[in-house]
Amino acid sequence: MAGFRTSIVKLSTVVFICSQSIIFGALANLEKLPLPSPGPETFAFDGNGGGPYTGISDGRIVKYEGPTTGFVDFAYTAPNRPKALCDGTDKATENETLGLTCGRPMGLDFNHRTGELYLVDGFYGLLVVGPEGGLATQLAIGANGVPFRLLEAIDVDEQTGIVYFSDVTALYGMK
Repeated sequence: MAGFRTSIVKLSTVVFICSQSIIFGALANLEKLPLPSPGPETFAFDGNGGGPYTGISDGRIVKYEGPTTGFVDFAYTAPNRPKALCDGTDKATENETLGLTCGRPMGLDFNHRTGELYLVDGFYGLLVVGPEGGLATQLAIGANGVPFRLLEAIDVDEQTGIVYFSDVTALYGMK
């Protein structure tokens, strides 16, 4: 593994040295993007150059609409999510009752062929939402009556559309 890290560092150094004038020119045009609160967990871009989209710890998935508008609500995972209770709270991760009420999106990825956003939620499992946003549809909550414990990462294969996701623990849940 040490050799692999060394190779990455050497490759990065070569790329940096060869393209430093390009990088410095590009950095001059970068702007700071204020992230939504509370606690963004993951980011994704749609196939049309839109976004970034991010899941935040109060249960919403928000989409960046540009510097004038900022982030706007795009989707949510909990079917009866009360905005007044959930928006702006960061307690869903610590409080299972609030998490079940608000949801907690942990990973996002688009199927660029269909425009659908696939996501994993710490309380609601594997879900999908269409290009228009709104309430996500639950696809799976576990197998053989055993719920997922802590879904965290997701990836949609661009060629096949197969969705891969990870349950990072067999012992601990969100609370």
